[in-house]
Amino acid sequence: MDEQRPAERIVSADAVASVEVTMAVATLRYFDRASAFAEAVRAATGAALPGPLEVREVSEGQLILAWRSPTETFCVARTAAPLAALGAQLSGAVDGCTVDLTGGVRIVRLTGSRTVDLLCRLGGTASVPTPGEAHRCRLADVPVLALSARAGETLLAVDRAYLPHVLAWIRETLLDFDAA
Repeated sequence: MDEQRPAERIVSADAVASVEVTMAVATLRYFDRASAFAEAVRAATGAALPGPLEVREVSEGQLILAWRSPTETFCVARTAAPLAALGAQLSGAVDGCTVDLTGGVRIVRLTGSRTVDLLCRLGGTASVPTPGEAHRCRLADVPVLALSARAGETLLAVDRAYLPHVLAWIRETLLDFDAA
């Protein structure tokens, strides 16, 4: 059962980290990027599946598609409706599926001038996506998908079980930045 918690927001002088409780998350899993499922995704979203490390904002900014592996695309939406519609459109496909991850994955939005410094401190330079990129990485020794659909904003997809740990590291690191 998914407990309802208020949105957490960590604010420093140069960065903000906020847990986006209304964002919905799903994954598209398939065997082949050139399959009928991939074509169904293109028909439903107007965009092809993203390539390696690529992020695409589609459906007039309502849906983000991010490469996660050669056979998986990560989907993030501001609300559940776009993902429900996508799932319904893809439900008949036999060579792929949609899996709702909303109950198990939380999105943390990072903004501010020290976002890159924060990501480097928690995970190294390989954890910093530029706009249009997605990076699988480890932050605070926890697996995370860091993605950037637009400049000035990084989204972290964190397993719900690890969220308190990651937020504690973010909080301490931002406090350290403010003290310096």
